Amino acid sequence: MPEKLEAAEDRSAVRSLLRLWPYVRPVRTRLFSAAFIAIVASCLGLVIPLVLKWMVDGPVAARDPGGVWLGALVLLLLGLAEAALFGLRRWLIARPLAGVEAAMRADLYRHLQRLPIAFHDRWASGQLLSRGTTDLMLLRMFLAFPLTFLLVNATTILVGFVILLGQEWTLGLVLLVPIVPLVVLCSVFETRYSVVARQAQDQVGDLTTVVEESVLGIRVIKGFGHHRSQARAFRGLSDRLRGTELAKARLLAGIWALITAIPEVAIGAALVLGTIQVADGGLSAGTLVAFLSTALALRWPVESIGFLLAMSQEAATATERYFEVMDAAEETAGEAEAEIPTAGDAGGLLFEGVEFRYPDAPPDTPPVLARVDLRVRPGETVALVGATGSGKTTLTALVPRLHEVTAGRITLDGQDITAMERDRLRELVSVAFEEPTLFSASVAENVLLGAEGAEGADGAALRRALDIAQAGFVDDLPHGVDTQVGEQGLSLSGGQRQRLALARAVVGQPRFLVLDDPLSALDVHTETLVEAALRRVLEDTTALVVAHRPSTVMLADRVALLSGGRIAAVGTHQELLRTNPEYAWLMSGAEEGSSR
Repeated sequence: MPEKLEAAEDRSAVRSLLRLWPYVRPVRTRLFSAAFIAIVASCLGLVIPLVLKWMVDGPVAARDPGGVWLGALVLLLLGLAEAALFGLRRWLIARPLAGVEAAMRADLYRHLQRLPIAFHDRWASGQLLSRGTTDLMLLRMFLAFPLTFLLVNATTILVGFVILLGQEWTLGLVLLVPIVPLVVLCSVFETRYSVVARQAQDQVGDLTTVVEESVLGIRVIKGFGHHRSQARAFRGLSDRLRGTELAKARLLAGIWALITAIPEVAIGAALVLGTIQVADGGLSAGTLVAFLSTALALRWPVESIGFLLAMSQEAATATERYFEVMDAAEETAGEAEAEIPTAGDAGGLLFEGVEFRYPDAPPDTPPVLARVDLRVRPGETVALVGATGSGKTTLTALVPRLHEVTAGRITLDGQDITAMERDRLRELVSVAFEEPTLFSASVAENVLLGAEGAEGADGAALRRALDIAQAGFVDDLPHGVDTQVGEQGLSLSGGQRQRLALARAVVGQPRFLVLDDPLSALDVHTETLVEAALRRVLEDTTALVVAHRPSTVMLADRVALLSGGRIAAVGTHQELLRTNPEYAWLMSGAEEGSSR
């Protein structure tokens, strides 16, 4: 993401952080109250030097033990009040900020579900995970501490300098001298730190991606003995992140050293000048004690500037990364339907002049699909056949609008799918992909995802779908259909996962069925049983089935050959074998592969 790093120098941290306001607004009363309480608590600390001045110039000078004890009691009460107020501030913001983080995470998750497949194809999952975890944690920490204390410390420093100038204006001017160099240093630090903060957070996303891929692909890594190469890749990214974090630490150490040293020199100079004035009788000892105590009380607010600026920059970067995802355009919902599609003369599934080009494809590359014209009549099953890379899977993904057509249109029973609400479209169309994906849930929950809702599908529908998919193996699992299949369903074989995916596709008895080579992982005997059951389902469904084997093709009423991004031929299996050399060649290769 180099372009983002280059832009980091020019962006405004304040402008980025202001985008959090819609989330902060519901809890603004508590945040403002907490900030006010923290300011009061901090300013109470500035009263302590004034009490010390009274004690030194009064009871101590007059040798009055009672006055000293009274002053000590006042100091104790001030300290207790300051601690109680800071505790109250923390209590006020803890629950609201946890709610802010939860709301942002929920919005991010909801938005990710609505983003088009093309977005997810471009983004690494680790980058998305880091935005929903690490970045949101940084934002909660910023709202809890730096945001409040930037205001609190600024107010404390302002009030403190008013007190200092009121006590002895000449010494106060000495402490004001470092302000200009400190402002310049903070500005330079902020610019440099924003760049490395962005690098670090992006590198965390890259590292998360490697860890996630290593965990999900552990069987491949172990099977090919690549654990060392994966470890080297992880170590390389980890070292890069370590180097970036050390660069952050060097910048922070440098600014902290300067912010600490410069005010210390000014306080030392004020101490020398004040001591001379006390010796000359121009300043009381109590005033000097109060002045120095006030100056020392301002050390933490001044020294914390570097730390607070660093956290603010990281929060600004986290905000920027969060809204990079949130600003991505969601899938268009489609217009509300005037009526539910019904079969008729223009019924079934129709592709008219359909073209498709991937959004990130170079403009001079030919489209994946060019002028596809195909009609699947109501109740008909059409097998889609083509060489590897011909665009079969892409074409099937256009029906449920996982991708949007570049040109032309697709209709279901005469209605353009772009005019349908997506929820309604996906009620009408059910899909089963060649690579089945299962979730960390029970068998029943995974299958019932294909129904309008788990609540609306009963056990009979579940059992029917499992029977069609010949998934009787679930009865032998430890808890039957309530068995948890584990992440990605890797506790099951490829054929078992594919059968559950097929059951998920048919459980809702959809009007339109799109199957992408649904039987590729099955053995010959299981395939025969599934085909027999599936043939009964296809009698009442309009279906488009991607097929690579003659046995799957035989499920269809007609066959469409996809070649060169177009439908090159349509007919029955036997017709195409006789009349189309390309189809005959594809099927002869499939037959050879099946026989081996």
